[in-house]
Amino acid sequence: MDGNRPIVRTRPRDTARGGSSAFTELAQQIRDRGLLRRRYGYYWTKLIAAPVVVAACLVAFVWIGDTWWQLFTAAVLAIVFTQIAFLGHDAAHRQIFVSGRWNDWISIILGDLLVGMSYGWWQHKHTRHHANPNKLGADPDIELPVIAVTPETAARQRGRAITWMQAHQGLFFFPILLLEGLSLHASSVRRVASRGRLERRWAEISFLAVRMIGYVVLVFLVLSPGIAFAFLGVQLGLFGFYMGIAFAPNHKGMPVVPRDLTLDFLRRQVLMSRNVQGSRVLDVAMGGLNYQVEHHLFPSMPRPHLRRAAPIVAAYCTAHDVKYTQVGLLASYAIVVRYINRVGLGERDVFTCPLAEQRAAIGPAASSR
Repeated sequence: MDGNRPIVRTRPRDTARGGSSAFTELAQQIRDRGLLRRRYGYYWTKLIAAPVVVAACLVAFVWIGDTWWQLFTAAVLAIVFTQIAFLGHDAAHRQIFVSGRWNDWISIILGDLLVGMSYGWWQHKHTRHHANPNKLGADPDIELPVIAVTPETAARQRGRAITWMQAHQGLFFFPILLLEGLSLHASSVRRVASRGRLERRWAEISFLAVRMIGYVVLVFLVLSPGIAFAFLGVQLGLFGFYMGIAFAPNHKGMPVVPRDLTLDFLRRQVLMSRNVQGSRVLDVAMGGLNYQVEHHLFPSMPRPHLRRAAPIVAAYCTAHDVKYTQVGLLASYAIVVRYINRVGLGERDVFTCPLAEQRAAIGPAASSR
């Protein structure tokens, strides 16, 4: 029981084999249209542009000198670093090169050296998320330190301050994202300093040290202390905010999967993911993450193909009675805020089984025939 409402724990309508064959058919359609082929021209342009743009920003930073106008430079760098993080995300998903080794090193250079985010930390966390999105006990993205996104997290006994904040977390959600940049850097340092297995540890330590220490030293060499702290605050705050608003609409507010529920691959990825509709400008601004359904089904699909794949996947899901969710950008944020408000206020019915919901929607229609 979940509050006064029972949770129907049922196995998917398709067997694992049936679900796999359903996805195989979709994958064949995608492959036949050439949507999994590499886009070397697109990615080499971005890979060359990334260090050039960062170097240009740093040259401009030094040239502008010690002035409060540097806060605009900080905002520009926040956008540049986020866009580079999106590119590192593509490489980590093997979207750029066939060689896994090439993709790994590109991810390390882009993430650790240019952005200051550990590739090893991201890989460890993000791989688990992709395997079981929104599943209790399996997806680290629904175990946040402050914001509660599941009733199970909200029910835990914590300090009075955290309890009060969770009760009002809808109001604090976007302001808290301003701290996400600092959190990402801290998590990266903890990961490379931990005793767990980490490939290319010393490469990551070296690149992170150059990026973090060198960047801070440069800022304080060019700027007076007051402006320097303000510069770092704006750059880190906007970087974290931009990263947060790009990732937040993807899964939050979608069904939460019970620990003991097994879903076939197609439903596991589609039912728990949300697309954000928009123009090609939105595609660039969100780094392709607005096509979350297609990205989860085909993680190695190059970003430029996601827009073309979306209508194919949507039509296929409709034909196979799998709910495909897509909304506008502002609507997605409204859904997220409304959902976390309900969780924070202790409403228990936000914990739902996607297949139970789907069958409940189908049941009345079937009985009326």
